[in-house]
Amino acid sequence: MSRKIRQEVKAILKDGDLLHLLEFVETVPPKKVVQPLIQTFYKTDSLQRWHALTAFGRVMNRIAGAEMEDARIIMRRLMWSLNDESGGIGWGAPEAMAEAMANNAVLAEEYSRILLSYIWEEGNYLEYLPLRRGALWGLMRLAQSRPDIFNEIDCARLVKDYLKDNDAESRALAALALGFAGKKEFCDEIANMLSDRRMFKLYLDMELREISVADAAAMALEKLTC
Repeated sequence: MSRKIRQEVKAILKDGDLLHLLEFVETVPPKKVVQPLIQTFYKTDSLQRWHALTAFGRVMNRIAGAEMEDARIIMRRLMWSLNDESGGIGWGAPEAMAEAMANNAVLAEEYSRILLSYIWEEGNYLEYLPLRRGALWGLMRLAQSRPDIFNEIDCARLVKDYLKDNDAESRALAALALGFAGKKEFCDEIANMLSDRRMFKLYLDMELREISVADAAAMALEKLTC
C-alpha cells in the first residue's frame, strides 16, 4: 500500500493538480503520505514542491488531530534536518513547519518560536540563504494564517531587520509578513521598497508567481491600508 501511495502522490504532483492532491491525501492513512511529500521538498523553484508543502500542512493537521505526539515527532524530524549534525540540508523544512502551523493551532503555539529562531543570529540562525528564505516565507505564512501568534511572540522585532536586507526575496518576504501582521508602524520603511524592481518567485495563496520586490511592498502596503 505504501508503494502505491508513493506512486500516486508522484503522479498527481507531476500533473500539477493541487485540488486532486488535497483530495487524495484525505483518503489515505496520513502517516503513510508524509514521506512521499517530504521527498518532493528538494525540488527547489518547483510548483511540485510547493504543492507538496501545501498538502503536507493538511496531512499534519490530520495526524495531530489523531495523535499529537505523532505530529510532534515529525516536527522534530524537520528540525533535525536543519541541524548541521543531520548530514543533510533540510530542504523545505522551515516551510513545512509553517504549513503545519498554519493548519493546526496547537503546533503553532508549540513551534512558532523555533521557526522565528531560524532568522535570529543569536538563535538557531540558518546560515544558508535558501533555508533562511524558507524561514522568512514560513513567518510570512504564520502572519497570514495566525497573526495573533505572530504578534504574540513578537516576530516583528526580528523580521523588520530584513526590510533592509541585501537579498531581494528576504526583503519582500519581510514586508509581506509585516503586512499580514498589521504592523502599520513599518509603512514608511516598506514604502521605500517601491523602487526595488528585482524579481523573485513567490508562492502565495496556492499560486506560484514571479513578482518584484516593489510588487510585494505594494501588496503589504495595501493590507496595511497605509
